[in-house]
Amino acid sequence: MMQQKLDYLHRNPVEAGFVEEPWEYLYSSARDYAGQKGLLDVMLVG
Repeated sequence: MMQQKLDYLHRNPVEAGFVEEPWEYLYSSARDYAGQKGLLDVMLVG
């Protein structure tokens, strides 16, 4: 269930048309899950 919620949150900027991939959105923790550094420190789950 947690993964479902993360996927939903990470897809929001894509669905809104801001970016093509979730990790491209600067303010998303999807960047951390993709191995990039986000703006904030994130504790990965799942």
